[in-house]
Amino acid sequence: MTAVAKLIDSILNLASLLLWLSWLLVRFDPMTRASAATLAGTLKRADPGPRRWLFLGGLAALLAVRAIVYWEIGPTVEWTPTLRLGTIAIAFRSDYLNLMLLFSVFGFLVTLAVFYFWLLLLSVVNRSVPDTDPLQKLVRLHLGGVERWPGTVKLLLPFFVAGLLWLAVHPLLMRLGLLPGAKSTSQLLGQAAVVGVSSYLGWKYLVVGILLFHVLNSHVYLGNHPFWGFVSVTARHLLAPLRWLPLRFGRLDLAPMAGIALVLLVTENIARLPGTKFYQDVLYKIMPF
Repeated sequence: MTAVAKLIDSILNLASLLLWLSWLLVRFDPMTRASAATLAGTLKRADPGPRRWLFLGGLAALLAVRAIVYWEIGPTVEWTPTLRLGTIAIAFRSDYLNLMLLFSVFGFLVTLAVFYFWLLLLSVVNRSVPDTDPLQKLVRLHLGGVERWPGTVKLLLPFFVAGLLWLAVHPLLMRLGLLPGAKSTSQLLGQAAVVGVSSYLGWKYLVVGILLFHVLNSHVYLGNHPFWGFVSVTARHLLAPLRWLPLRFGRLDLAPMAGIALVLLVTENIARLPGTKFYQDVLYKIMPF
């Protein structure tokens, strides 16, 4: 039952993300942003178009309703909702509605953060891809002004954002009894550093997914959809550091599989960084279940 609950929670997080993106995409619609001085501005929609607030209202309703459902069924099925921040896991008691509301909101925010961290990686990797690629253009629209920042800054951004957010929410989580109090400032900063480094673990799913799609598209013709072109160019850029290795034998290219193995190896080692196991043990031992 726990596995099913986790799967449902993940699906609801994705649904929440889609509502958020739908709200943003209305702003990116050229028909809604065009002025009367442009040709698009003189044209009227056949319909008034979706109201942006409906997406935000739907998002708020989804987060609230699922919190209530978790509160109702969590104790019955003996499910303890757990929020994973990379190598750190925080358990929430499902018999408290306020904790379920917090878990629901935090779950969405973590999903949203992972999505934007993905965009940062795609922005850096595909910096040479022109705006004629519709998917890369969409990545840049979502990043807004951050797109113009130096690549090094964008690569370091997940570490600092995740670490600062940990420092911001730690007092609240400690007050609610979800975390132990830090014994010193250095310990708190160490926890923030662990969370910051763990923020890069989310890139694993994006990189592995792109490389697997690239392998599939290389061996099976799947059409000329822009998505497959985006996958191919992104995979080539991700595999660029491995070009010097003799991984191609005739028509057989082992670079994608080597890239996947390398990503899994690196992320597994990050999960074993000194300190991460200690913090996990502490967080689990203080929970009264």
